[in-house]
Amino acid sequence: MQSFHEQRLIYLYEAVKCGTIRAAAEKMAIAPSAVSRQIALLEEELSVALLERNRRGIVPTPAGLLLIDYARQQQAHRADMLSKIDLMRGLRSGSVSVVTGEGFVQDLVRGPLRRFRQQYPEITVSVDITGTTEILRRISEDDAELGLVYNAPADSRIVTRGACVQPMCAVVGNSHALRNAPHLQFKELTRWPVALMNGSYGIRQLLGHVEYSRKVRLDAVLTTNQISVLKAFVATGQGITLLPPFSISHELSLGELHAIPILDDTLKSAEAHLITRAGRQLSPAANQFVAFCLRDMTAFRPPAADAPR
Repeated sequence: MQSFHEQRLIYLYEAVKCGTIRAAAEKMAIAPSAVSRQIALLEEELSVALLERNRRGIVPTPAGLLLIDYARQQQAHRADMLSKIDLMRGLRSGSVSVVTGEGFVQDLVRGPLRRFRQQYPEITVSVDITGTTEILRRISEDDAELGLVYNAPADSRIVTRGACVQPMCAVVGNSHALRNAPHLQFKELTRWPVALMNGSYGIRQLLGHVEYSRKVRLDAVLTTNQISVLKAFVATGQGITLLPPFSISHELSLGELHAIPILDDTLKSAEAHLITRAGRQLSPAANQFVAFCLRDMTAFRPPAADAPR
């Protein structure tokens, strides 16, 4: 049976993750030749090529992909083992890593994060904000344990730990003519200046699907990667945007913004998801955090019929 020095896996893993030998060497603070040498020794031990080079840098061979997946699993198992030891000490230490869309942040910080930290003050939590595509990548590659995503596409690498229907609505400010509208047809949205998230976000991908199926195009006067920009756009009376109400729950409760239902089956059936990598054993701290999220977040409670509009 072949064997190899597992310590050399980190050089392969970082080289593929960084895209080039030089970038991996800079990250690891060693010479590029040292990275190349360790990968070459690994290839020699296994008698198989692990990397291929192209114009953009390096890519793993099928054998390289197997080793990288193995390395990720080993890292996950190590983190799980350490977390279980923490649990034996009474969950007094540890960490939880979350990657999320911006629309979940207000809900996350005001609810489960605050309560979780009150109960487990020694556990650290990291929250990174990015788009749907990047969230799926980071979860599938074990760069984060938990992901919060709206309108998550099907992905065999991902499992849903919790989901809830959260319809997409038109959002307007206090001065807008639609403020008191009971509902809207999707095609009516074309009558107003509209601001939208860009295409890497689940919100925009969902709208693109509806535009195509309804043969109605929303010509955005403003596109952005920040929900805060959309909120400022509508609050200042410049037009409308489209968001799930949980992403603006604080502004709705204060009466600063208003959410208007859209009569479209696809938009009404959109869902918020809490996701993890398929097959990953979550740390005890992460499992506890999942429970707090599903219990305390507005995103995982069905919208009330009399919710603020």
